[in-house]
Amino acid sequence: MKPDAATVLIVDDQPLNIDLLEQELAAAGYRTVAARNGEQAIALARRELPELILLDVMMPGLDGYATCARLKADDATRAIPVIFLTALKETFEKVRAFELGAVDYVTKPFEAEELLARVGVHVALRREIEAHRRSKATIHALVEQARGGDEGALIGRSAALARVREQVAQVAATDATVLVTGETGTGKELVARALHEQSSRRDRPLVKLNCAALPRELVESELFGHEKGAFTGALAQRRGRFELADGGTLLLDEVGELPMEAQAKLLRVLQEREFERVGGTRSVRVDVRLVAATNRDLQAEVAAGRFRADLYYRLNVFPIALPPLRERREDIAPLLDHAARRLARRLGREVSGIAPSFLAAAAAYDWPGNVRELENVVERALIVSRGGWLDAALPITAKSPDPAAAAGDALEAVERDHLLRVLEGKRWVIEGEAGAARALGLNPSTLRHRLRKLGLAKPR
Repeated sequence: MKPDAATVLIVDDQPLNIDLLEQELAAAGYRTVAARNGEQAIALARRELPELILLDVMMPGLDGYATCARLKADDATRAIPVIFLTALKETFEKVRAFELGAVDYVTKPFEAEELLARVGVHVALRREIEAHRRSKATIHALVEQARGGDEGALIGRSAALARVREQVAQVAATDATVLVTGETGTGKELVARALHEQSSRRDRPLVKLNCAALPRELVESELFGHEKGAFTGALAQRRGRFELADGGTLLLDEVGELPMEAQAKLLRVLQEREFERVGGTRSVRVDVRLVAATNRDLQAEVAAGRFRADLYYRLNVFPIALPPLRERREDIAPLLDHAARRLARRLGREVSGIAPSFLAAAAAYDWPGNVRELENVVERALIVSRGGWLDAALPITAKSPDPAAAAGDALEAVERDHLLRVLEGKRWVIEGEAGAARALGLNPSTLRHRLRKLGLAKPR
């Protein structure tokens, strides 16, 4: 047997069938484990994590269909491909098997060559998928490392943002539907990403759909897919976003833009976890965690008759409201610093500091476009600034009664964050070639003076 031999779990209540399959699979180079009933199969699958399961249907106690349903409902075993191996030949039996998540259906008596060929195909596909997943995870980790690890993070130290983080932590581990509300640019997609990455579905896809960007006649096809010939131009079957997100998370951004007919179908999916593709008659079952986002007041939309009340209640299971930037001004300075560092890397620019006048204008501005507008302004400033000093005339009007005070507060906040980052990176060593003072270009005594003034001290 090869060191990298694939493990196949055989599930059958007949010892002779198990012996026959073990001989054929062993001769083909596979490692086998066997179970005589459904409960034993589930326990073995969780422990062994085989690359394929051959599953009989007619067994005492938990039959094959119930066993498959339990395997597909378990995060640890959901991705393991299942081939039903049974004497049942009726079409409806095969349809039921595929609806439960099986990848193939072989009837007894079988030809050994045919069975081994099918096993080989599905094991190879399973390994290819796993290799792709690991490669994708590695690339993601490298990208995050290159970006500094905080790309897409919810940046800020305000009490309002802390409350949002707390809510994300509370609900992420559940499968509850979340409704994220807030003005344009406040970071609703970032909340959805945080919910997904902190959930047990993190290794499955996060699929996004902007409902406002779709033509009315294509909404249902995008959500639920369509069959070949369902409408003019439907030249092949196409899976919708719900199928693509199976096992993972689906973000419906701008959900308030959905037309009423699509709202009714969305409600059915939330209630029954199944749907039909456009032009299809067979129900497709999915396991999807839904996050909806909107900048509209959905209660007002319900009152105006533009949004279904029953759908609103289904979406509003766990609401998270993102406050606008003008209501959490203490987050402006760290957001500026974060955006400047991140965008400077992307643009190949060096940033040594932020001009007080720039900070003053930013701290006084109401940011109607919120964080998205702030990042656009910073990117524009990086392009036109010279000498590593972020400074530019901004197309914004200051509304603070005391711009000088705002500039001082904002500059101090950025300086504090910068010093903390450098000191933590240097393990709070101040002097010497590898010390923080040298990295900052300061005299050690000057650095200590600044630390005392800012109230910073080495953690005990």
